[in-house]
Amino acid sequence: MLDFVQKYWEDPGILQVNREAARSYYIPYGDIGGASSNKRGRSPFYRTLNGSWKFRYCRSVKEVQDGFYTDEADVSGWDELIVPSCWQTSGYDQLHYTNVNYPFPCDPPYVPNDNPAGLYVREFQVPAQWDGKRIYTVFEGVNSCCYVWVNGQFVGYSQGSRVPAEFDVTPYIREGRNRMAVMVLKWCDGSYLEDQDVWRFSGIFRDVYLLARDRVHVRDVFNRQELAADFGEALLRCELETTGRLEVQAELKDADGRTAASGQAEIDGKGAIELRVERPVLWNAEQPYLYQLYVQAGEETLRFPVGFRKVEIVSGVFKINGQAVKLKGVNRHDSHPSLGQTIPLRHMHKDLMLMKRHNVNTIRTSHYPNDPRFLELCDEYGFYVIDEADLECHGVQPAGDFHMLTNDPAWQAAFIDRAVRMVERDKNFPSIIIWSMGNESGYGANHIAMAAWTKSRDASRPVHYEGAAPHYKGSEETECLDMESRMYASVEYIENYAKDERNVKPLFLCEYSHAMGNGPGDLHDYWEVIYKYPKLMGGCVWEWTDHGIAAETADGTPFFAYGGDFGDKPNDGNFCIDGLVAPDRKPHTGLLELKQVIAPVRAEAADLKGGTIRVMNLYDFRDLSHVGMVWKLEKDGETIQQGYVAELPAGPHETAEVTLPYTLPETAAGRYYLTLSFREKRETRWADAGYEIAFEQFELPAAAKAAPASAIPAAGKLPPLRAERQGHLLVLEGFDFRHEFDLYGGAFVRISRHGVNMLAAPTRFKVWRAPTDNDRNVKHEWMAEGYERAKTHIYRTDWRQLPDGSVEIDAAFSLGGYIKRPILRGDACWRVDGSGTVALRVKVKVREGIAFLPRFGLQLTMPPGTEEVEYFGFGPHESYIDKRRSVRKGKYVLTVDEMHESYIKPQENGSRFGTEWAIVSSELGMGLKFSGAEPFSFQASHYTPEDLTEATHAHLLRKRKETIVHIDYKMSGVGSNSCGPELLPQYRLDEREFEFAVDVVPIFKEDE
Repeated sequence: MLDFVQKYWEDPGILQVNREAARSYYIPYGDIGGASSNKRGRSPFYRTLNGSWKFRYCRSVKEVQDGFYTDEADVSGWDELIVPSCWQTSGYDQLHYTNVNYPFPCDPPYVPNDNPAGLYVREFQVPAQWDGKRIYTVFEGVNSCCYVWVNGQFVGYSQGSRVPAEFDVTPYIREGRNRMAVMVLKWCDGSYLEDQDVWRFSGIFRDVYLLARDRVHVRDVFNRQELAADFGEALLRCELETTGRLEVQAELKDADGRTAASGQAEIDGKGAIELRVERPVLWNAEQPYLYQLYVQAGEETLRFPVGFRKVEIVSGVFKINGQAVKLKGVNRHDSHPSLGQTIPLRHMHKDLMLMKRHNVNTIRTSHYPNDPRFLELCDEYGFYVIDEADLECHGVQPAGDFHMLTNDPAWQAAFIDRAVRMVERDKNFPSIIIWSMGNESGYGANHIAMAAWTKSRDASRPVHYEGAAPHYKGSEETECLDMESRMYASVEYIENYAKDERNVKPLFLCEYSHAMGNGPGDLHDYWEVIYKYPKLMGGCVWEWTDHGIAAETADGTPFFAYGGDFGDKPNDGNFCIDGLVAPDRKPHTGLLELKQVIAPVRAEAADLKGGTIRVMNLYDFRDLSHVGMVWKLEKDGETIQQGYVAELPAGPHETAEVTLPYTLPETAAGRYYLTLSFREKRETRWADAGYEIAFEQFELPAAAKAAPASAIPAAGKLPPLRAERQGHLLVLEGFDFRHEFDLYGGAFVRISRHGVNMLAAPTRFKVWRAPTDNDRNVKHEWMAEGYERAKTHIYRTDWRQLPDGSVEIDAAFSLGGYIKRPILRGDACWRVDGSGTVALRVKVKVREGIAFLPRFGLQLTMPPGTEEVEYFGFGPHESYIDKRRSVRKGKYVLTVDEMHESYIKPQENGSRFGTEWAIVSSELGMGLKFSGAEPFSFQASHYTPEDLTEATHAHLLRKRKETIVHIDYKMSGVGSNSCGPELLPQYRLDEREFEFAVDVVPIFKEDE
């Protein structure tokens, strides 16, 4: 036991010692010019303490030696550590990822005796011009608790990791050089309230700085606003708290720097200045118009963004500025691949620009308040923010009682403290439209007290908490909450909720459509229902980014690590790899899907033959004057006409009809597609001019459909075909080809043209795919039936030559794995004609009572050098039956590598839904063409499903020289069942009987 500090870290009744009361976020500046720059370093009253600190890591707090914080302590031999940082990302302690479970015994308020400690020491100087000022130090974020000394004297203690701790250090500061020492503990009783689904980082992970204040100064500001019913006038009531009698001036400037209103008052303790604005420009996420309020007193100027907006719920409908709004959101954790939860400002910009580019308008700060600078950026870029308290005690659920802490009066102060510090810090940010009382922490008296305090302090924003949902069986008292909230509710559930007139609150999906790995696959289904019902507010996809840790193998190969890669226990494996973007912010195809599904512009056909379409403006506040439309008409994948529409006359929630000047040939056969691309006319903060916001595509009626490109030529026009049995092989030879069929194995072992063999292994039927993360539940049913180990059994093969010279081979087969009965039985008829075309027709019966199939189709292994892929279908990126809104029909030419979508944990990827024909060949065009009367799913890869199944990380995959091709009758959808509902029935390959046909032609495509 340490004898120089009190053990505050295991006492839920002690949350702080000498910490200043929570206040609004601001930096004091010397004048309006400095304040308007919003650059902290330009303030004469700000000094950063970021930088290099002396650091010592102790595996246990018991190793901490008394006196390390004194002036005399020799720390010259200590390590250097950059602040802010997480000490685990700098090589100290254990990198550890766990989702639900506490990483220590659940015995609140007690934490492990071997509680790691980080000791920080830093020397600093105070400017001479600060003489006579009060001096404060601010820690924006310290995980999990800290003791602070200045010049050997104890200053104070704080816990609550992700909100500021501010201390008055005036009594301890001296002229010249000063020394600050901080002891940070990895765990404290507050850790029971910080059990978020994240890597467990420690340290001073956000900015640290000093502030110099006038002896009498403005301590707190709360900018309350009232808007007239017609929004023609705004009242800004600037509520002020001062440390003594003070003359305060307030000036509100518009976005052009013109004074919109001003006032002054003498304040002694508490008071207010009221400012009125006629015809205010309103703030919303689409047009984030900001005024700036400058509060001046003494030598200080404080700056606050002001966005006039009204948030309300009317008759079960969520509204902003009187308009019903849909929240098209994501959940965002602080996560950086090499810095952990320390987030650079430029990285914040990058996240927000990516979100804007992909039509996201809402962010839930899961599950704690973000850096205040992030909220400033949300104000500026235009985002609706659900600000969430730093509260999650999920780990009490597996320990036995989900409501243990929220129903314990001893913890009520700790619960309320987390609401108070969030609301007080963030109350002036216009982007914040909802307060959230934390996440997955049960529901009881302490949450009710949090919500009650929040509503009493700020009634202008509704209050949210998902943990009050009835299925958690917590308290039934939910009047303090303004909306119903659910996680991963099914599409059917939310529609039934919206239809039920007894449900008077709007429904918000705080988490839905789990974006883990190859997914999500249900976005379109959710949004068709959300748009349909006013009572549905929208929701936030889980989640924004994969939380991979940048790591290297022993030989220097870089990769992204996940739970368990560092020997951490307990861990939840790759469950932290569940984002719409990779750790390096490369968008996954799931983000492209989200962009299209929630796009603010849509189109539908009115009269395609006459060129008339309807453009629907789904913006809530903007017309489409900033949007232009590029259109093109394609025939069989080739552009034949194109144009541009500069004006789309549709206001918010309005529709405009547009007639395009294309003409369709009267007689020519073919496939005609009209593609519309809606683009930004001007450069914005987040995208260049011409950036595509959304697209639509329509297939147009043609005079006649062309025959399938691979149709077998008419009999009598084909060269002769010779068939000869050689042992178990049936050899089929024509003018320029030679094929070989293994009658015993029921498969082609050679398909060749001009002596070039296109197969490197026998053909085979396949039902297995490498499980996606969203298959994590159903894969156990698949594997119980042996899908992954299914082998072909041939019951019989027969062959015959037909009068037209072609040869038919019939094979009766089954697919099954050991232990279990066959998964399916089938009859395959292979027909080869004199052109060398191999036409497969297969009839399949699937055993009753087993789970839906991942896929069914033909697998071909093509030889090394087969690297070029050309196809007509959906592209350019991967698509599935339930994940195809972000792709468009066309002709694409890619490499096999470009067909691959890399996921941190390898899984099924790269399939192309709705393919009509495909050619896989060498660069010289020597290869195989696949086509069918009906579209199929198509895949070309350098990895087999087994390769992808067995590899735990992408860098462990070993690329094959051969190319593995799958031509699938169907591929089941991907869904979001890693955490969301089961895959919807319409997206499952659940047929008990089906037929499949595909033609395979060896070609030299450069000659054809």
